Amino acid sequence: MKITLDQDKCVASGQCVVAAADVFDQRDEDGIAVLLTAEPPADQATDTRHAASVCPALAIHIQE
Repeated sequence: MKITLDQDKCVASGQCVVAAADVFDQRDEDGIAVLLTAEPPADQATDTRHAASVCPALAIHIQE
């Protein structure tokens, strides 16, 4: 699994961080999401998929 995050689309809702805190974080200055790991381990796959599904801006893309 490879993750990409389009920060230009991000609306800083924080849903990705709530869903997968080991994979995503937010910048302090504006709340825009930051990808912590582009290739999360298998045990984080479910949470990462959930984060992508709840992103209101559809800014998270997963390549299996």
